[in-house]
Amino acid sequence: MKVSIITDVLNSENTLEESILSVLNQDYENIEYIIVDGWSTDGTLKIIDKYMKGISKFISEPDKNHFDAMNKGIRLASGDIIGFLHADDIFADNFVIRKIAEEFIRKDIDCVWGDLLYVDKEDTDKIVRWWKSSEYKKDLFRKGWMPAHPTFFVKREVYEKHGNFNLDLPIAGDYEIMLRFLYKCGIKGSYIPEVLVKMRLGGLSNQNLKNIIQKSGEDLKAWQINGFSRSLGTLFLKNISKVSQFFVK
Repeated sequence: MKVSIITDVLNSENTLEESILSVLNQDYENIEYIIVDGWSTDGTLKIIDKYMKGISKFISEPDKNHFDAMNKGIRLASGDIIGFLHADDIFADNFVIRKIAEEFIRKDIDCVWGDLLYVDKEDTDKIVRWWKSSEYKKDLFRKGWMPAHPTFFVKREVYEKHGNFNLDLPIAGDYEIMLRFLYKCGIKGSYIPEVLVKMRLGGLSNQNLKNIIQKSGEDLKAWQINGFSRSLGTLFLKNISKVSQFFVK
C-alpha cells in the first residue's frame, strides 16, 4: 500500500529538518512525501530544497489557514492511505509507517490511530504529556474522547467520499473531521497501542485562554454540523480529560 505523508509548514526553519528526516528515515519504501508550504519567508525553503530528492510533491503559496494547507495536500495525494506530520512533529521511530500499513493490510478498516507524546520544544526526549488513546466505541465522543489527530491515518477514499477539512473551524477542524468520519459516517477504525508521534508542546488550540475558549466554541459547532447533541458535560469532559495526560506513564 502506498502511504502519502503530508507536511504543512510556514516559517518553521528551526524544526522542519528534523520532521523531514523523520519521514525520509522510515523503513517503509512505498511512501509519497508531500510538503505544502504557506509561502515561508525564513529559511524554510532552503531546508526543503536540501531534501528535494526525497520529496515527491511540493507547493509553496499562501494559505487561508492551517487546514487549507492540509486540504491542498490531500488533493495532491495519490496514496492508498493519507497521514500528516506537521513541521513541529516527528515520528516516534523509523518503523511507524510500516506498522500503520501492516495494520491496514491485516484488517478491514478505513483508519488507524495510536498514542502521542507531547515533548519539550527544545528537547524532544523530554516528555511533557502522554496522550494515550483506546479503541473506539460510539459513545466515547460523549465522554470527551478523541484520537490524537497527528496519529490519525485514513484511506484516501474516505476523504473522497466524506470530504476534507472544514475551513470554518480554524482550530477544531481536526476534531470535526474525526467526529464526522467516526461518529457520523461510521467508518471502521483500529487503535495501535503504541506511541506513533512526538509533538512539540505549544499547539494552536492550547496556546492561551482565548484560543481554548475559541476551540470550545468550534467544538460546539462541530457537534451541530454532525448531528451530535450539544452537552456542556461533554465539553467539560473533553477539556478535563487532558489533565490525566500529564500523569500517564
